[in-house]
Amino acid sequence: MPRTRLIARMDIKGPNLIKGINLEGLRKIGDPREFAQRYYEQGVDELIYIDIVASLYGRNSLTDIVRHTAEHVFVPLIVGGGVRSVRDAEDLLNAGADKVAINTAAIASPKLIQAIARQFGSQCMVLSIEAKQITPGKWEAYTDNGRERTGLDVVNWARQAIDLGAGEILLTSVDREGTRKGFDVALTHAVSSVVPVPVIASGGMGSVEHMAQVVNEGLADAVAIADMLHYSRIELPDIRSAAVSLGLEVRKP
Repeated sequence: MPRTRLIARMDIKGPNLIKGINLEGLRKIGDPREFAQRYYEQGVDELIYIDIVASLYGRNSLTDIVRHTAEHVFVPLIVGGGVRSVRDAEDLLNAGADKVAINTAAIASPKLIQAIARQFGSQCMVLSIEAKQITPGKWEAYTDNGRERTGLDVVNWARQAIDLGAGEILLTSVDREGTRKGFDVALTHAVSSVVPVPVIASGGMGSVEHMAQVVNEGLADAVAIADMLHYSRIELPDIRSAAVSLGLEVRKP
């Protein structure tokens, strides 16, 4: 079994790290750069920054935060929100991002996936999917922080994006996000079982057992953790040791 990556997810609005439930009711948590430094020192494998209002305003305002983080934190950075062109992706990569995550613009223009993958390599092109369950075993992709319906079936869209060159999928369950009720294992399995690239499960982690379940049953390659870390419900070293005790392969810090 490959190692499961532990990723801290940070949703950003303006200069602030924020957290919501079902991507709504957003609360300010603090300075994302300070949290990134803390998670790095605790041994996180990767960091995700998502500018959650970027699509609304048509721009990503994370360049300065990314540049500062890249100077002090030496783990891969996935950055998303408001990436609408190859130039936008290039700006973030030049600022220190290792990968760019794209949702809204990829749905509006799937060829953008291909263009970014060709320019920078598939490993830099992360497809971000915000999924809501419609019926048992069926999910629809949403944009604009879980507000706008697209009519796209999540599994079919994931397949299409991989064919276009996406090298990884950040899969967020809007239904579970911020609830601490566990990942949507069926959603994660539905996507992971049909794509040949890593899938990051996001939304709902409330315990290490939830992580073990989405890896073992959902076939996730990585888990994105937000609420548990931001509110210091558990520290990363404790997550790592608990994961080992549950039989998961994780990196030794």
